[in-house]
Amino acid sequence: MNLIDLGDADGNRCVVRVTGRYQPGVLTGHDILQADVLVSASFVDARLELCILQQDLDTWQHDLAQIAPGKGATIGGERGLSLGLFMHEDRTLALMVQDPDRMSLALRIAPPETWIQDHHQRLDQVRETWPSEVVGTGPMTYEWNSNRRG
Repeated sequence: MNLIDLGDADGNRCVVRVTGRYQPGVLTGHDILQADVLVSASFVDARLELCILQQDLDTWQHDLAQIAPGKGATIGGERGLSLGLFMHEDRTLALMVQDPDRMSLALRIAPPETWIQDHHQRLDQVRETWPSEVVGTGPMTYEWNSNRRG
């Protein structure tokens, strides 16, 4: 399921495809989501891995709600790969992908007008498919949420 899907008529594209839980059924890894980051342009065709925490989804939602010319949005980062967007005055996006172990690249993407609304819907779908089911009860202490499905 695509959390992020940005592309333009020039063939520049970035997709963040959530593939499932990192460690289903294990308290410390259950709510972490695995994702593939697929980036393509005339000069690159890359597939990178990204682990997404529930806090990353919260940050992405907040950033999307605030994005405007001169502002940006990010996902990932402190644990390795980070993906950042910056909106220019003409509403095109500068996409920065930084993987400290592999590569750094920047693309300019001219997404369709509805991309922000589309991404809010994508985020809702990811949260519905893989809801948070673990609660932190103290430092390094976790338990299952009472609303857990499984």
